[in-house]
Amino acid sequence: MRHGKKHNHLGRKTAHRKAMLANMACSLIEHKRINTTVAKAKALRTFVEPLITKSKSDTTHNRRIVFSYLRNKYAVTELFREVSVKVADRPGGYVRIIKLGNRQGDNAPMAMIELVDYNELYDPKGNKAKKSTRRSRRGGKKKETTTAQVEETTTEEKSEE
Repeated sequence: MRHGKKHNHLGRKTAHRKAMLANMACSLIEHKRINTTVAKAKALRTFVEPLITKSKSDTTHNRRIVFSYLRNKYAVTELFREVSVKVADRPGGYVRIIKLGNRQGDNAPMAMIELVDYNELYDPKGNKAKKSTRRSRRGGKKKETTTAQVEETTTEEKSEE
């Protein structure tokens, strides 16, 4: 039975698990995207999202709380300077997990975990870049002649006045 089992222990003792998640969170903050197993990615998401929420309000107390989890002052500085500015208006869901398939050696399910606001290729609003469509040559020339005709008519009107 899984009564009261809130998180995955990942087959490690408490100190090892906390150290591993802290190292992975520091790497995620530094590189904005890391590859790991699906189970570790899900555990990392529950570890790092409250820290990103804390970083939204830059106080000494919040910095000390985040430092007690990460134990890396460079990662804390990066989190409070760059990451918190980008996620300031987001109400949650700061990381995205994308499944990549199975690892070759042991067939473990792999995933890429990334900070959502740092992926420029994927636009969460759904605004896709417009593809340029091929137009016929005749259509392009027609537009040019119409603009030339408009310019001639405006110059003729000015000369008449």
